[in-house]
Amino acid sequence: MTNLIKTIKNLKKTEIKNIIDSKLKEFKSNKDWFSELCFCLTTANWKAKEAIELQKKLCENNFCSFNEKDLAKFLKKEGHRFWPQIAERIVLAKKYKNIKEILVKEKNPREFLVKNIKGLGYKESSHFLRNIGYFDYAILDRHILTLLSKEKIIEMPKSLTKKKYLEIEKTLEKLCEKLNLNQAELDLYLWYIKTGKILK
Repeated sequence: MTNLIKTIKNLKKTEIKNIIDSKLKEFKSNKDWFSELCFCLTTANWKAKEAIELQKKLCENNFCSFNEKDLAKFLKKEGHRFWPQIAERIVLAKKYKNIKEILVKEKNPREFLVKNIKGLGYKESSHFLRNIGYFDYAILDRHILTLLSKEKIIEMPKSLTKKKYLEIEKTLEKLCEKLNLNQAELDLYLWYIKTGKILK
């Protein structure tokens, strides 16, 4: 953990900090929560950069007006690996187009998402919440888990159960405290260390 803390502290003295601060402000000002929800549905087992481009195209083509068949056809054309499943999940999620009004009333918004939105587990729900301004959830994707394992902060889990997810999240909370960061900030630093990029 010591090496990782040192690396992040050094990054906080560079332009990377300004980029991350700007990205967090962007998340806070995000007004299209349903589009972001659908973005997170498309990222499962797919590259983030490609999902970002797909999100733009979906919005440009008024994807909410698509039925499942047309949406599946569109996703297939755009090269999504799991176009039938994603089309189904986005169409099912349409009944939560007012997701902002729902979540602001929830004491535990992540649990609500996991229980009610097909295709959103803890990782995707945490990702969605981070992208709309909830900064206290860890996003445990394979890049982050690999980095944490390499730094000997955790043992790579064989499967990411709810219990294991929350356990690792608590470990990251300790790291947040040492660095005076929230989970969203920490995730962006970790993502940059692992990939050399800051996306969303």
